[in-house]
Amino acid sequence: LRDISLSVAPGKTLGIIGKTGSGKTTLVKLLLRIYDPPEGTIFINGQDIRDVTLQSLRDQIAYVPQDGFLFSTTLRDNIAFSDRSAPYEKVELASKQAQLYHNVIEFPDRFETKLGERGITLSGGQRQRTSLARGFIKNAPILILDDSVSAVDAVTETNIINNLRETRADKTTIIIAHRISALKHADEIIVLDEGRIVQRGTHEQLMAEDGLYASLYSIQEEGTRYAEGN
Repeated sequence: LRDISLSVAPGKTLGIIGKTGSGKTTLVKLLLRIYDPPEGTIFINGQDIRDVTLQSLRDQIAYVPQDGFLFSTTLRDNIAFSDRSAPYEKVELASKQAQLYHNVIEFPDRFETKLGERGITLSGGQRQRTSLARGFIKNAPILILDDSVSAVDAVTETNIINNLRETRADKTTIIIAHRISALKHADEIIVLDEGRIVQRGTHEQLMAEDGLYASLYSIQEEGTRYAEGN
């Protein structure tokens, strides 16, 4: 990563997009201190994240990776991972926000359904939405979605994004995605390429430029039209 400079105000959404290997996940792993950033480079509310404990930092962040780890326990315990004492109503609400609830009620044991190793009893989309529900229920000041809707269809993605916008209107959200549809609503979008920010702006501003963002959008739209035609 080089020449990265950005600021995200409370209640705003930042979108991050770029080709594979451009540095998107590396950037948020620095925020989580999975990789330690240099001193004096990353601040939350004006405080250097190197000056706080890892627990206090990560308590403020809900991180939903593309392939979230699910445990061989109940669906309820997997969703309520950040607070095992969370009441059933909160678990149910989080599952609805993540567009998982309609699947859960079809299981004989519903939220008490025991998952196999790494959630093998669920489909890829269901595993991803279980991880999303885990992020929703934590209700942290900062939510990071790291390509977390890649395994869902376009309608489900739209519903999840709408729920995000509604429930996190006063909180900070960072969305990493390969699909522009998942982050086009963001207040600011940065485009990474080889570790640098090569474009930044709103969806409309970036579409007006002759750059990587518009090229990615054109490729994705062409792919969508081809899929619909077949």
